[in-house]
Amino acid sequence: MLLSLCGLVLFSGVFLPDSSGQSSSFPMGFHDGWPPIQEEATAFADSAVGRLSTTQETTQNKTKDRPNLLIFLTDDQRFDQMGCAGHPTLQTPNMDALASAGIRFSNAFVSTPICAASRASLMTGRREGSHGFTFGKPPMGHALAEDTFFAHLRRAGYRTGFVGKWGVKFADDATGKLFDLFLPMNQPYLIPGKPHLTDRIAKASLDFLHGEGPFCLMVSFWAPHAEDSHPQQYLPPKDLQSLFAELNPPPPADAETGFQALPEFLKKSLGRKRWHWRFDSRQKQIQRTKDYWRMISGVDRAIGTVVDELKKRGLEDRTTIIFTSDNGYFLGERGLAGKWLIYEESIRVPFLLFDPNLPPKLRGTDRQEMVLNLDLAPTILEIASLEVPPSYQGRSLLPFLRGEEPSWREDFLFEHRFHHPDIPKSVGIRGRRWVYARYFEQDPVYEQLFDLVQDPKEFQNLAQDPKFAEVLAGQRARCDALLKQN
Repeated sequence: MLLSLCGLVLFSGVFLPDSSGQSSSFPMGFHDGWPPIQEEATAFADSAVGRLSTTQETTQNKTKDRPNLLIFLTDDQRFDQMGCAGHPTLQTPNMDALASAGIRFSNAFVSTPICAASRASLMTGRREGSHGFTFGKPPMGHALAEDTFFAHLRRAGYRTGFVGKWGVKFADDATGKLFDLFLPMNQPYLIPGKPHLTDRIAKASLDFLHGEGPFCLMVSFWAPHAEDSHPQQYLPPKDLQSLFAELNPPPPADAETGFQALPEFLKKSLGRKRWHWRFDSRQKQIQRTKDYWRMISGVDRAIGTVVDELKKRGLEDRTTIIFTSDNGYFLGERGLAGKWLIYEESIRVPFLLFDPNLPPKLRGTDRQEMVLNLDLAPTILEIASLEVPPSYQGRSLLPFLRGEEPSWREDFLFEHRFHHPDIPKSVGIRGRRWVYARYFEQDPVYEQLFDLVQDPKEFQNLAQDPKFAEVLAGQRARCDALLKQN
């Protein structure tokens, strides 16, 4: 079975040998033997129509009957890097099948575009200023660990598992209370004699599907994140290294125009330094971009492997699947690489949500509401018929699975507080029309204001234009108000 969800959390796991004790790899034919995607996705959904309405009625006190939860998370995969998002080149049949059978949230964002803080937000339902964690910060304590959706599910009788890239820190003895299976896995991608890290993560996830009772499994991939210390940066599975061989990706859109529109301190930031690592020549840009795409195709194949095992175990009619990523990514746009900034390429991610009980009329729909990484935790708990803690700052997406039209957010608070000499700290507001950013450690403080209606590429900073003084004041006040909320 081929099913993919675009953009939720995947954990990087350890490689497990097969029953013979030898390492095993996945089939090498990228399309060979794969069933028709649309037919498979429809069959998956048709087999369990109705659970959304019956689960909450019949399972409040029956943990064993609660739905399973399977979460896939990628790293550095932005919103438009999937076939179902209209990408002209990428081959992501499993992600596309999940989108066809489920709901795609095409305006999904992260509140902090860096893996450590974003993953903490995914687990805790809190923004960075509330959970307080990013690189260089002390581990999160027991109170936060015990309020993760993993902890709530486990206390309710769920088996909980995590495989792959972990990326966060909790107090030393807290992690063991969160999981029945905890298999963090790290780079390098390629180890002689073993499958690619993406395939090792997928394989390590399979046995967890065999246990009793409802489960929540998070499969967290490192890909397509670069292996920063490797000269090639992006290292796809060996059997996919000739994929797209005859294609030449176009140059990044508006790379020079976007770079010239940046303030001077961003022109010298880490994003520009890493651009030199990855995209500063046409030949390098072509090779790096194709390898990045190949890594996404490798993840897509691995997702198909896990979902196929789910089907073999007869669990397809009781399992909700979510796919997202921990942040977006610059592929040379604006003359940058990496993320960290409030621009669309950095903060916007894929987000797919498949539920086997989704009414037929909702399958394959594309929702335009502004959803966040903060929404993952409350969504998972509500699908499991558990109470959402008042500490969570996100909102459950379950109403959309029921075909409802809830009133929804019109903006959100952006934060990036990582202390790094080459990544300026910033906060801001991303709304339907206006984008506001405040680089609060610059001297003087530097502000940006973009009009997404008139300037969707965010090239023209209106913060110093007197005609927009009132708008700027309103965005400042909104930012300050949200910063005060805990």
